[in-house]
Amino acid sequence: MTSDLINTLLPVPSGILEIPHSFLRESSVGENRNHSSLRLSLILPTYNESQNIEPIIKRLTLLLDSTLPEDYELIVVDDNSPDETWKVATEIMSHYPQLRVMRRCDEKGLSTAVVRGWQVAQGEVLGVIDADLQHPPETVLQLLGEIEKGADLAVASRNVEDGGVSDWSITRRILSRGAQLLGLIILPGVIGRVSDPMSGCFMVRRECIAQKQLNPKGYKILIEVLGRGNIGWIGEVGYVFQERQEGESKVTWKQYLEYLEHLLRLRLALWPVGRFLRFGVVGFSGVFVDLGVFYVLRNLLHLALTRSAILSSEVAIISNFLWNDLWTFGDISQRQPGKKRMFKRFLKFNVVCLMGLILNVLIVNFLFNVFHLNEYLAKLVAIAVVTLWNFWINLKLNWRVTETQNQ
Repeated sequence: MTSDLINTLLPVPSGILEIPHSFLRESSVGENRNHSSLRLSLILPTYNESQNIEPIIKRLTLLLDSTLPEDYELIVVDDNSPDETWKVATEIMSHYPQLRVMRRCDEKGLSTAVVRGWQVAQGEVLGVIDADLQHPPETVLQLLGEIEKGADLAVASRNVEDGGVSDWSITRRILSRGAQLLGLIILPGVIGRVSDPMSGCFMVRRECIAQKQLNPKGYKILIEVLGRGNIGWIGEVGYVFQERQEGESKVTWKQYLEYLEHLLRLRLALWPVGRFLRFGVVGFSGVFVDLGVFYVLRNLLHLALTRSAILSSEVAIISNFLWNDLWTFGDISQRQPGKKRMFKRFLKFNVVCLMGLILNVLIVNFLFNVFHLNEYLAKLVAIAVVTLWNFWINLKLNWRVTETQNQ
């Protein structure tokens, strides 16, 4: 390894995985100024792709030179491949002025490689494409076209018109669809936004993910971008996934496990903890309201037991609704003004609470009669489950903006 090759390599960023708003470069007058100098930065994460790297660089250069002359860069981020992919890429840099190369020795993984590349990128638009030629390079121009139309994120998809796979076995198709279905169950609001969340070829506006602390796991960086970025309009273009021509596939069972871990990690990170805690405080206060009103009805007004229990429960529900409407979901309620809308929310809240009560009874009986769990422990488990149920259903069904005001 010559010193000239070492000197041409990009420095590897360290620390948190966060994309800056713009790239810091030296201006012509010697001052440091923050600005993005290029339209597009396209990352090619590699590991043992020495046979594919020059062909894909050549094809991408031909395409982008005609569309964005001198206004793009190709960044190869190699995880210190045993076949020295980084070296092969570095040796052809003189033929491709827009090519830059990073060699990582201390970190591994496709997703983090992409983010490290984006951290040194100069583009206003950040993209990624695998270097194995399984994504047709021509797809890059289609993605760029969606961005130019105004998309925040443009995704190459196998599951839209003109998309597909070339020669996949039944097992591989089942595993791919199963992984997507699993994602829809765990992260429906994220995975459900695109038809092909497993895609490894996409572009995103820098401003949509800048200053977002990313924490990807495994090889599906698109899920992280969807979950943590400020993504509005999404454009999708179809492509046919090609079989690898050179090298070996890197898809293993370990990567499927990492994908599951990534989904769960992102699910926990996106859970509205603060709102849930406020919901719990309100629910806890409702217990005292319920008991207080029950005492008054039974001991001071001498009402029947059943009537007192029903009335005290309803008063507690009203109290909980008012506090949740004002405090827990106050920011959402302000976007749904008016007594009519508030009354609709109250009716829905009552229905959800009734369903929660039924669920509570079912869980207690199931745990006590089937698993012979202590009745008080069974009750605690039921309360925990129903609290989660009530919060999530109210968040998704009740306190959400379903109507907009006329402007």
